[in-house]
Amino acid sequence: MDDPDSRLPPAPQPPGPADPQHPPPAADGAARDQAAAMDFAAAALAPATLRAYRADWNHFLNWCRAAGWTALPAAPHTVAAYLAAMATTHTSSVLERRLATLSRAHRLAGLDWPRAHPAIRNTLRGIRREHARPKQQAAALATDELIRLVETCQTTPVGRRDRALLLIGYAGALRRSELVAITREDIVFTTEGLRLTIPRAKGDQTGKGASLGIPRGSRPATCPVRALELWLDVSDCRFGPVFRAIDRLGVIGTRALHADSVRLILTRRAAIAGLTAPAGERLSPHGLRAGFITQAYIAGARDEQIMEHTRQKDLRTMRGYVRRAKLVSASPAGLLGL
Repeated sequence: MDDPDSRLPPAPQPPGPADPQHPPPAADGAARDQAAAMDFAAAALAPATLRAYRADWNHFLNWCRAAGWTALPAAPHTVAAYLAAMATTHTSSVLERRLATLSRAHRLAGLDWPRAHPAIRNTLRGIRREHARPKQQAAALATDELIRLVETCQTTPVGRRDRALLLIGYAGALRRSELVAITREDIVFTTEGLRLTIPRAKGDQTGKGASLGIPRGSRPATCPVRALELWLDVSDCRFGPVFRAIDRLGVIGTRALHADSVRLILTRRAAIAGLTAPAGERLSPHGLRAGFITQAYIAGARDEQIMEHTRQKDLRTMRGYVRRAKLVSASPAGLLGL
């Protein structure tokens, strides 16, 4: 199936040449210059953000070429038509991200960005009113769900790897990009557990890094430290990437797993365990992180403890997970005596 972001929305008919709101198509030179400017600014962006900006800019550029409209500078009505073309195929969050990309492109080129223009503002408002739908959040995978997942992991190399990956991801509240980036040099085992260094994480633009501790568990089957020790022994990993690909013959490679492999592993283990996401939510590697926050809150961890371990800077973001965790248990409806 094609990625919906790679398909161009249907382009409306270009306006007539006499329309002052829509200047005639410009040469591609300005677009090439803009691409070069974005390359020069790449060092200031996280890799994932950079990939998203480039993909979004190329999508808009190709759409404008197909429609015969100018991409840079983009007239307000051009941007409005672009948004309208994506109204039924893309979520509001994607449209907002595309607008952020166009804003950055214009600012890098020293051009005004007409985000507040009524044509853009009213079009986006109308799309939200007509097509808005609740964002699917990642289902929080707490300890009970995690146990079901790791119970599907056998003692084969694949099973050892998947067990360690899921348990470390959960106990460390790691993002999937952080999980697959772990190297043997980042891990120090102690009698109490292990210390993990994260060289660079989301929001860490300057590469300061972070460290966190993972204690040994009380049960061998679900101890993240023991699971990682067993996997390192099986894979004979002494340096380099910890979580590596394994081919169909069971040969363990040397390269790190791709970040999307975490999603595939989680999906496969969930299918074997018969684990599904609640209505309105989705299975996602982010569920390991959300599950950690949920379980830690239920167990009585303080806000500052959770935020320090998850490396979150915004209390509101963390409280959002907590609110979901206590949505039923803390509801005032429980005081009605029903």
